Amino acid sequence: MLIPEISNMFSTYRLALEKIENGLDERFQKAVSAIAETRQHVIICGMGKSGLVGRKIAATFSSTGTAAIFLHPAEAIHGDLGMVRENSVVILISNSGETEEVVKLLPALKRLNVKIIALLGAVESTIANISDIILDVSIDREACPLNLAPTTSTLTTLVMGDALAIALMEQSGFKPEDFAANHPGGRLGQRLLSRVKDRMVHAKLPLVYANMPMSEVIVIMTEARLGLALVQKDKKLEGIITDGDLRRMLVTGTDLSSTIAGDVMNNSPLTIAEDEMMTAAEEKMLEARVQSLVVISAEGLIDGVVQIY
Repeated sequence: MLIPEISNMFSTYRLALEKIENGLDERFQKAVSAIAETRQHVIICGMGKSGLVGRKIAATFSSTGTAAIFLHPAEAIHGDLGMVRENSVVILISNSGETEEVVKLLPALKRLNVKIIALLGAVESTIANISDIILDVSIDREACPLNLAPTTSTLTTLVMGDALAIALMEQSGFKPEDFAANHPGGRLGQRLLSRVKDRMVHAKLPLVYANMPMSEVIVIMTEARLGLALVQKDKKLEGIITDGDLRRMLVTGTDLSSTIAGDVMNNSPLTIAEDEMMTAAEEKMLEARVQSLVVISAEGLIDGVVQIY
């Protein structure tokens, strides 16, 4: 059972998220349009906890198709302001709207004629007064028992940043392959970029014939360790036998010594082409609730087996 303070925290979070959702209006769409139209990197700027959230928003933007960089406000006034180009879009993050280091940047930003989008907890503030678009991330209280530590305020700001990123993805038609292109080094990128031929098993396939006794089929299945056997004729697929088929035979008391592969096989196995993306193969397997697909070549021959677990 949760202690009362933790239960109150989740309740506070829910109410805060409902508040910013209900507060979304045409200003949100204006912000999305301004970001989508810029030819420069989006500059995201914030101090302290707002800065940490800003770094995450910049990272999310960049990985989802919107080029973005984080600008530390204290470093900006000592040279890093060179990141900002004329007519850039700058997103300023401040709960109070009076963050000293950010306020000091305002005159320089206006001289550069940038479009300022502000994620603010105080819509009546210095930063609000000079911003072009204000996105309200204000809260009724922090989830901190003392109502002091940035908790709810960082959550609402982070969610607003994610909302902008998702809206921009939708507007630009960002696709899974685009996401993969930005993540080539990780497991996620490898999965999204892989084709069936990159992941299939093609050596020592468990190939059997329709007239082969099931006692022999089981030996071949066991040696291949794929949990299946491929029934073939002239290297073309006739059917498939799986571990599930064997279990059903045992339950029904079928005599394996007098049964041949053709009596047991499923003659409508699921197949896929080797040039299909692995994501398509995974979707097909999950939809059919199977763990394997037979890979068929352009000539209609058995090429391999691809599996998920």
